[in-house]
Amino acid sequence: MLGIIGGSGVYELAGLQDTAWVAVDTPWGAPSDQIFIGTLPTPRGPARLAFLPRHGRGHLIPPSEVNYRANIAALKHLGVTDVLSLSAVGSLRADLPPGRFVLVDQFIDRTTARVKSFFGRGLVAHVSMAHPVCGRLGDHLQQALSALDIAATRGGTYLAIEGPQFSTLAESRLYRSWNADVIGMTNLPEAALAREAELCYASVAMVTDFDCWHPQHDAVTVDAIIQVLLSNADRGRALVAGVAEAACHDPTAAGCACRRALDHALITAPSARDPAVVEQLKFIAGRLLG
Repeated sequence: MLGIIGGSGVYELAGLQDTAWVAVDTPWGAPSDQIFIGTLPTPRGPARLAFLPRHGRGHLIPPSEVNYRANIAALKHLGVTDVLSLSAVGSLRADLPPGRFVLVDQFIDRTTARVKSFFGRGLVAHVSMAHPVCGRLGDHLQQALSALDIAATRGGTYLAIEGPQFSTLAESRLYRSWNADVIGMTNLPEAALAREAELCYASVAMVTDFDCWHPQHDAVTVDAIIQVLLSNADRGRALVAGVAEAACHDPTAAGCACRRALDHALITAPSARDPAVVEQLKFIAGRLLG
């Protein structure tokens, strides 16, 4: 089952059947919104999809207040196995202009006010984030982007800032010196939590404008940015439809290493684990905790 985390309108796919908004409660509270589920017919059979508006319908929740743990846990609870993140970003590179899609493969975390793990006191775990996105899902996305003739770059570093303010000019120049490629506010801790929940995760960063390092950034109008946003949303929906079949009918998916990310991550001895914490974590780690 493919879960899509993105803007409020990304679920408006032509041909989607058996649709419903589903409310999910989790041990970490409620997600950003109800989750829109449906089935998309494909030549290889139906593709089950679940759409979660990251900021809620109407964009009500700022990045720092998104309940990232509840979002990931709710998708896991519904049976989602693969997560596609769609997000608007600023570009830190001249060769990544507005309208470009970037298949992110690395992250730099500059957030400061977010809970970043399902695990903690009572049951400690350390998952590997050396390669934070799923290469198998990335392959499917690259093929779909190519088939749709959408300008895209495979590989790139997403720098996550706390927000809600955009970066200063000095910060923007600093991030460019770190070889970051795009800048946004939402992919962390989302990607790390997906890894802890043993979900395959891939991020498509959709460039809306250049960050403030660009000498002509101030000349960009709000109207121009909105036009890029609308265009990106249309192409984002096309991408979801294009990748759904491959993601939901991939015979190699069950063997993906993402789905066993916790195999060597739990460090607290079983005898020392807090039973209440174990019971809570069964929501996302039931494969190991029973």
